[in-house]
Amino acid sequence: MAGNLSVSADIAASGMKAQAERLKVIAQNMANVDSISTTPGGEPYRRQVVSFQNYVDRATGAEMVRVDKVVQDMSGFDKKYAPGHPGADAYGYVNLPNVNPLVEMMDMKEAQRAYDANMNMMKTAREMNSSVLDILK
Repeated sequence: MAGNLSVSADIAASGMKAQAERLKVIAQNMANVDSISTTPGGEPYRRQVVSFQNYVDRATGAEMVRVDKVVQDMSGFDKKYAPGHPGADAYGYVNLPNVNPLVEMMDMKEAQRAYDANMNMMKTAREMNSSVLDILK
């Protein structure tokens, strides 16, 4: 019984690790919300998006989660008229990053809640494991 509870904690830990990686990518996106190219007509920072993958842990047989890949969001860029900017194209427009701070904040809240849920699961599994060990004494 105690072994099954520790597997539950391992599953929760894999979820926490995946969400921590997602939070790191969201932080990068927020940090680059104003990163504009300095070459005329160049591309600004492109938003990064995390995708997850489930896998079976060979040692325990449990389904875990991990970051599959971090890919660029290929949505279009908004443009801003700034003819004096060094990154402006021939018409005076500068490409802006495709990062929307509101979307990033919502993604951050979602990742934070998923992280917290996994943390609570891990705490519960450890408490239950401890209770089983106390009963067996």
